[in-house]
This record gives sequence, C-alpha cells and structure tokens, in this order.
Amino acid sequence: MTTVEQCLAETAYSIPEPIKSGLLLDGLNELTALHYAQCEPYRRIVDGYWGGVAEAESLSDVPYLPVSAFKTQELRSVGREDVRVTLTSSGTTGQAVSRIFVDRDTSSMQQKCLANSLMHVLGPKRLPMLVIDTDQVFKDPRMMSARGAGVLGIMRFGRDHAFALDRDLKPDFAAVRAFLDKLDGAPFFMFGFTFMVWINFYEQFRDAGLDLSNGVLIHSGGWKKMVERAVDNARFREAMGESFGLTRIHNFYGMVEQIGSIFLEGPDGLLFPPNFSDVIIREPQSWRPAEIGQPGIIQVVSLLPRSYPGHSLLTEDMGVIE
Repeated sequence: MTTVEQCLAETAYSIPEPIKSGLLLDGLNELTALHYAQCEPYRRIVDGYWGGVAEAESLSDVPYLPVSAFKTQELRSVGREDVRVTLTSSGTTGQAVSRIFVDRDTSSMQQKCLANSLMHVLGPKRLPMLVIDTDQVFKDPRMMSARGAGVLGIMRFGRDHAFALDRDLKPDFAAVRAFLDKLDGAPFFMFGFTFMVWINFYEQFRDAGLDLSNGVLIHSGGWKKMVERAVDNARFREAMGESFGLTRIHNFYGMVEQIGSIFLEGPDGLLFPPNFSDVIIREPQSWRPAEIGQPGIIQVVSLLPRSYPGHSLLTEDMGVIE
C-alpha cells in the first residue's frame, strides 16, 4: 500500500498530526527522489539551491519550488507520450501561465483524493448539481483553463447538472427555477468560483425569491476581486443566508499546481488540510517556518503530484496557522 493509499484508507481529515507528519515525510522524500531522477530542470534547481538531494528529516526540510517556476520551465517527470492532459493556470491576457503535465496515474489519484475531501461534506451519494457558471466554460476551448478544468473536475461529484448562467454569463432564471422545481425540496449541491458566485449569481438572483436552504455550496477562488467589493468571508456567508437561506457553505483553497489537494473550510471558518496534504507558513524575510499564529508565505505539500515535481510548492499567498 502506497503512502497516499494509507492516507485514503482513513476517514477524511482524521489522521492525528504526529502520525500524518510521518506519513507525509516518507511520501515526500520518495517524491523528491523520483522527480530528482526523472526531471532534469528540477534536478538543476535542487542541486543549485539545495546543494543536492538528501533525505529530509522534517516536512519543513523538503525542497520546495516557487509556483512561478511552472510558468517558465517545462517541469515533468514522465515522457511526453505519457502526458494525458496539460493543465494551465488562469492568467490575464499576455501573462505567462503555469503548465502542469498530468499522466493517467496522477489524474486517477487526484480524482480519488478530491472525492475523499468532498464526500466529507456532500455525503457518499451524488446529489443534483447547480453549476454557477456557463456550460461554455468547458465546451469552448478558449475557456478551458484552470476554471474549465475545475468545473469539469467538480461536476463528476454531482448529477442532473443545471447551469445558472447562459453563454454570455447572464443569469438564466428559467434554468435555475426549473432545477429547483424538479428537486421538490430534496438536497442538492452547488459549485462555482467565489467571485462568480457573488457577481454573477448573488448580485443577480438575490431578489428572485430563491429558496436554497437545502443546498450545499462549495466555492473557491477570486478573493482578490471580492476585496475590491469590500466582501470578506463573513459577509459572503451572511449575504447567502439572508437572501437564499443558504447556510451550508464551504470555501476551499487550492491551485492548479496541486489539483486534487484542497484545503476545505470547516464550520468554524478555518481551512483544513486533508490527510495527504499539509501547509507550512514561512517568514518572508528568512524563509524559516513561522510560529503558530504568525502570518507568512504559504508553502503547500502534497503526496499527489507524481508526473511533475509539484509535491512541495512555495505559493505567492499569505496565510497563518491558527
């Protein structure tokens, strides 16, 4: 049984920290050695900055890459013929995007691990799903970036899909009402990217008299655009409850560079790492691990990336461990 399989064999979010750290350390050391042997650009970075590959004695000692490296380097640990899909990050026009090379085995494990996290809040059965987006997001190749891949990836956990927006991202009131009428009070599942849930759904539907009290909303991404509207997580949750009666809401933190590993929001508003991933906060001046409660730069580690060296990444985001 692999280290990832050991983590999946346990109930989601259940492995005590000392045991989890040991499992992660074993798996991450294995991945570092694998990518060092199979990916020449990664090997050059590890040799140049870390002085070569060595067995890490703690999670904070595992070599990490800045996420920006995937925008400038072709980082893959499998042959071109084994790449099943190349994912790209979201980016504005003219901006470089990350390229993530995923083979069949890595893709399969990503799906299993994502299911492990989502079923913790959705239950074991697939629920009817309302997608807060347009179906063009994966039908139109121009939209098939991280957003399109994200929608498609989450859609497999729902059924009887309906889309709240038309091809022009305008509200499709008829589709939403038909979806809710068909449910007749049964539980359902909603997914969208945070800024679209707010701008394209909440701001358009808030006076439509929708009852979403039997729904579960999972959302992520676009918080920078929310800051421009002076909307934080507390205001987001409050507004959804006031307008729609929607109270079961789970934000998550994740990225295309570590698809399958999501940090899901619990009932206390904090984000929790799954059994197969973790987070380290680093001081931005020294890059040493920060103390509990001290803000810093987020580093994420995951056992999932085998076809590319994305198992230990220094992000461009700030965070704090409570």
